This record gives sequence, structure tokens and C-alpha cells, in this order.
Amino acid sequence: MSELPAGVERRPFDGEERLATQGPPVYGEPTANGWRAWDARRSKLGAMLETGMDTGLVGGETVLYLGAASGTTVSHVADFAGPTYAIEFAARPARDLLDAAAPRDRLFPLLKDARTPETYAHVVEPVDVVIQDVATRGQAAVANANARFLDEGGLLLAAIKARSEDVVADPSAVFERELDTLREAYEIRETARLEPFHEDHLGVVARRRG
Repeated sequence: MSELPAGVERRPFDGEERLATQGPPVYGEPTANGWRAWDARRSKLGAMLETGMDTGLVGGETVLYLGAASGTTVSHVADFAGPTYAIEFAARPARDLLDAAAPRDRLFPLLKDARTPETYAHVVEPVDVVIQDVATRGQAAVANANARFLDEGGLLLAAIKARSEDVVADPSAVFERELDTLREAYEIRETARLEPFHEDHLGVVARRRG
């Protein structure tokens, strides 16, 4: 099991050890003594940590989060990371994202489309990590387009959703195709299926090429 980043711990909730971060609750998760449980079944990054992937996260990184939705995962990230830019395209979940960000001075929501990073390049500073959880076709292409925010060796943590790419194709074939595209901009360091937490999802850890 890989080491957890600083600010993420395993804490007891109702007699069960669970991933947790310190911060106000966002989605009805259990809390205890200022800590909030991190539900891996509702978070791809949480599932990557639970399955023991070496994410390379140490805590305190500057983060660009693509596909923030209503803030479930990105709120946990902002609890232990540095400045965290949260990109979300849909207006309805973005309203909930604003609520999650209100008590977090390091979380910056942006109502933007991750497929067009030029629309937020004037706002987002260079980051240490891009975390991607978008539900659209061309997921690898989105990650490649946002590599511009990473220095050489910067970290990509992505969840590739097979059914968002092709609802009938074999997931393994979809994953290989997307990984091939990612290799245009990144060196793949580790991959792992995210079952039992998320069906037909592949967790990816990669570094930006020079």
C-alpha cells in the first residue's frame, strides 16, 4: 500500500477505518473530530488511493482539477493540497461546487469547459498536478490539452471512463486507445482498474514529457 499524502489519513468512523481529510462536510459524509470520511465509491481519486496506486501526491501541491462536478472529490483535494483550481462546465453542479468552495480559501471554482483550456489559461497559474475526472469522449485529448499547465515532470492523475468513450466496445480496448493518446504528452507510470469502487474505469498516473 502506497503512502498517503500529508493531510490524508485513515481514521475510524463507526468502527471502520476509512480515508479522511480535515474540513467541513460536503456530501453528507460521516465526520468525527474535524475529519470527514472520503467515500471511494463516490470519488475516482479516492478509489486510486484505496487500491494502493502510487499517485505521487505528497500534500501541498498546486492542483488543476478537471471535471469538478458538485465538489465531492475536489473538496477533499483542497483539504490537503495547495491552491486548487476546479473546472466544471455544467451550471447546476457548479452551484454546488461554489457551496463546497465557500469555506475553503484554497479552492477556486471556474465555470469553464476542460476541452478549451485557452479560456482559463489567463486565470490558472502553472500547477504541480492535473487531476482529471471528465465524463466526455476524448478524455485523453482533454488531458493532453491541459498539459500546458504542467512543467516537465508534472503529474497527471486521470480516471478513464470506458463507457464515456464507447458504450459497446470492450473496456480494455478503450483503455489502450486512450493510453496511446496520452503517451503523446505523458509518460505513463502506473495504471489500475478501479473495481470494486467504479466499474469500467481505469486509474492512470502519468508524468508530463519534456
